[in-house]
Amino acid sequence: MGFTDELETRAEPVWESILEHPMVVELGEGTLDEEPFRYFIRQDYRYLIDNARALAQGTAKAPDYERMTTFAELLTLTVDFEMDLHRSYAQEFGIPEAELEATEPSPTTRGYTDFLLRIGATGTFGEIVAALLPCMWTFNETGKRLAENGLPDDERYATWVQTYAGDEYTELTRAAEDIMDDLAADASQEERERYRSLFETGVRYEYRFWDAAWRQEEWSV
Repeated sequence: MGFTDELETRAEPVWESILEHPMVVELGEGTLDEEPFRYFIRQDYRYLIDNARALAQGTAKAPDYERMTTFAELLTLTVDFEMDLHRSYAQEFGIPEAELEATEPSPTTRGYTDFLLRIGATGTFGEIVAALLPCMWTFNETGKRLAENGLPDDERYATWVQTYAGDEYTELTRAAEDIMDDLAADASQEERERYRSLFETGVRYEYRFWDAAWRQEEWSV
């Protein structure tokens, strides 16, 4: 059993909770009210900016050309594809570009991105991989599991499902998993435990990110 198989077992209860969350259920059904999704798009766009920075930190710390190339591809996917996709979503949902760019991070977004940037700045390459992997893997799993039940009638939500369930995104997710498995195979027990802890924190933030969008979370004071 590979290391990511173990991580998958640990993540499964959280992934099930995500799939059962009303935000995700209604997204998959195509019945989700637009306002929570507008909030989600704005916050996810803001998240992607710092996610890209963490990917750049991982690219710089990659120990060899192959892993550096994979992280560079993930960085390109984020800044050239995912962020463009979110700009397109914003336009479809009536969010002006200036408003999208000026989005202030919610408490959950701030906590998640600060976590990633801290690990990017201070962690090893393996720790960066472990912290970043939950974002890609959770979106990929969510998209695939929603797609199994058929695409929603609302084309905007169907596009989201197709994007994250698609072959290209799945292939990049598998590449990131392979890097994690390779690193864990040569890691000490202490390092592997650190990877587990970082991964679990990221997966929990993924749940909180959906929940924050559903609640349209704001700072209380």
